[in-house]
Amino acid sequence: MKILLIDDHTLIRDALRGVLRELKAEATVMEASDCRQAMRLIQSNPDLHLILLDLNLPDRDGFVVLSELRTRHVAISVVVLSAFNDRDNVLRALDLGALGFIPKSAPRDVMVNALRLVFAGGVYIPPEALERAEGNQTKPAPPMSPAELGLTERQLEVLALMMQGKSNKIISRRLDVAEPTVKHHVTAILKALKVANRTEAVIAVGSLGWDLPRLAEP
Repeated sequence: MKILLIDDHTLIRDALRGVLRELKAEATVMEASDCRQAMRLIQSNPDLHLILLDLNLPDRDGFVVLSELRTRHVAISVVVLSAFNDRDNVLRALDLGALGFIPKSAPRDVMVNALRLVFAGGVYIPPEALERAEGNQTKPAPPMSPAELGLTERQLEVLALMMQGKSNKIISRRLDVAEPTVKHHVTAILKALKVANRTEAVIAVGSLGWDLPRLAEP
């Protein structure tokens, strides 16, 4: 496994390298302090598995870099690091295809658990992004199970792959079903969760705390 850390702060890279050494001792960890250096490493290492991307880079806007990575290097998972973990930034990063959002202010044990979740195929979302909008005084309903929402076992498999950022085409190949069938399942999932898109589905599932099926890579 190859992992690339993109952050201009040496202390942050040192901390993350220690966490990664604890979780994935066998991994090759590379570092870049800016976008230009990062792109050279990405081009020379097409087998990269994961990128940890700081949004506040000295030479490029992190959101632009994230968008380009998800467009040009779809096989590489990207997890965002940021000192600004407000809800809008979290949602924007997830909407652009990030498979997690880790605040730089997070304690070491939180970083460890966040990356452990990512390596297990999940998506880490900081708790503050799951909170209701300020001023909404409606008492939250008790969490419901997938069965209570009417989700089938197949739909849970589709949802698990959605949480990994897989496209409908990849999901159809993984589950050996037709792509229109996957689209039908996705529509049913969004309706059951009462959300409008995949990003909102990720947030909703994070707040529900479901243990979705873990589907191994082919």
